[in-house]
Amino acid sequence: MGYKVAVIGATGNVGREMLQTLAERDFPADEVIALASERSVGRELSYGEDEVVKVKNLATFDFKGVDIALSSPGAKVSAQHSPRAAAAGCVVVDNTSHFRMEPDVPLVVPEVNPKAIAGYKKRGIIANPNCSTIQMVVALKPLHDLARIKRVVVSTYQSVSGAGKDAMDELFNQTRAIFVNDPVRPEKFTKQIAFNVIPHIDVFMDDGSTKEEWKMVVETRKILDPDIAVQATCVRVPTFISHGESVTVEFENPMSEEAAREAWSHAPGIVVVDHRANEGYVTPAEAAGEDAVYVSRIRRDPTVKHGLSFWCVSDNLRKGAALNAVQIAEVLARDYLKK
Repeated sequence: MGYKVAVIGATGNVGREMLQTLAERDFPADEVIALASERSVGRELSYGEDEVVKVKNLATFDFKGVDIALSSPGAKVSAQHSPRAAAAGCVVVDNTSHFRMEPDVPLVVPEVNPKAIAGYKKRGIIANPNCSTIQMVVALKPLHDLARIKRVVVSTYQSVSGAGKDAMDELFNQTRAIFVNDPVRPEKFTKQIAFNVIPHIDVFMDDGSTKEEWKMVVETRKILDPDIAVQATCVRVPTFISHGESVTVEFENPMSEEAAREAWSHAPGIVVVDHRANEGYVTPAEAAGEDAVYVSRIRRDPTVKHGLSFWCVSDNLRKGAALNAVQIAEVLARDYLKK
């Protein structure tokens, strides 16, 4: 007997990826339901190679009898419907930012803190972290276990898909406009994104950081260790899929390049590609469509006593969102909701 699974926000970038990931990983679902706004009702979405599901109206859907919901409709919509689903007995894996920092909602990356999933019983909701946080903590976890991290400085190179389909369309349209000498009109982004980089993701905070940067700080502490200091600079770059991150870590204890490579080689979800030669590293284009967090450019940081720098890259729609949510659902199905 399998599970009844709902995908909330099924027509969005992440929702479609959730459907695909559920099918690819052969999740034990007897029924998969696609939910979105009223304007999408009746639309057909692919589920795996051969099946399609028709979109139903989220606003009027009754969650009674649904075991697990994977939710990515936007924070405001999720704030309304995720508690409604949980009240009906459905466990919600929520990909939006709305519940992440609530103390009674677990914030989970299965390779890092899977035991936190047990906390779902308090509210029936598990939060999926921010995409940029997920890939970084996957890479940091094996190092933290080995030498204990004091401080992290990270600069991100985030693709436009993290801002949704309209953002991807804007990059495409602006690029085309530049080639044919048409006017470039920023709409989704604050400035031109084609052939440019924008050091501004989400709203500005009082201290001068952006909310995306704040998310990386507080989410890393909640998931990995509240004592880790994090300084983040988050930048939108003109790539369609996959986020890159340049990470420098200061440890309490010695950490060599060799020890880091060894730790990563045994860690789930990580692939090390680190050759000090042309093409000896992974770029966002190569990570697109892949499940792993790729680590490259490993080197000692000589500016601190125990320092290491590396580059990591991952598909933000997969490990940064859909895959992480499905992995949480897999743990739920295996360990907590056994049928």
